[in-house]
Amino acid sequence: MPTILITGATAGFGEATARRFASEGWRVIITGRRKERLEALRKELEGLHGTMEGPSIVHVLHFDVRDNAAVEQAIASLPEDWKAIDVLMNNAGLAAGFDTIQDGSLDDWNRMLDTNVKGLLHASRAVIPGMIARGKGHIINIGSVAGKEVYPKGNVYCASKHAVDALTKGMRQDLLPHGIKVTQIAPGLAETEFSQVRFHGDEQKAKQVYLGMTPLNGSDIAELVWFAATRPPHVCINDLVVMPTAQAGSTLVHRKA
Repeated sequence: MPTILITGATAGFGEATARRFASEGWRVIITGRRKERLEALRKELEGLHGTMEGPSIVHVLHFDVRDNAAVEQAIASLPEDWKAIDVLMNNAGLAAGFDTIQDGSLDDWNRMLDTNVKGLLHASRAVIPGMIARGKGHIINIGSVAGKEVYPKGNVYCASKHAVDALTKGMRQDLLPHGIKVTQIAPGLAETEFSQVRFHGDEQKAKQVYLGMTPLNGSDIAELVWFAATRPPHVCINDLVVMPTAQAGSTLVHRKA
């Protein structure tokens, strides 16, 4: 039974991907900062897809990807039969604030860079040695169209996602001799908790982002993660950019009146 580890599994893309893979019989390691949500998701998925007689299909690891020591300790604590991670989904990420560079918040900048860039590195560094030892594995990094182009007031968030784009390419090159696949999935507008977090809980502002159009959702991205992860061994999806039909660029969105 293959195993996937998902960072940031308490909402959005991560939660939807956990549901998708559990429904296909995979073992799912869900991680995140909100322990109550992780436990609720574990119970739900075990109830839907587990069996009374069979082994557990969901394992919870509670940590913040910004804390490298916590990441290393949590992954090292996995039971022996959970240590062989076939797919790592680096999903934990966020946007904080929507300000010009001169008005930006240092706290917001650090939060984005520590989560989106260093968090991805922390999780990858903890998982990659096992993949190298086994001579196989797959890392799927969740990037963004913000990693392909820059938009006004997106400055540091865009920089963090450009880093994800570069790191994905670097990983693909460095891990090539070890038979490890590396994929980036870069979504456009998607209605998750993303905008609520960006606008510091202002739901009215968050709703404005998706007015007059149909955005992507968590299940859309989970389906792409599933597609990338289930290609034959000789096929690697390097980069997948996906937008709603109503979007053709970071700032080019067709909205119905």
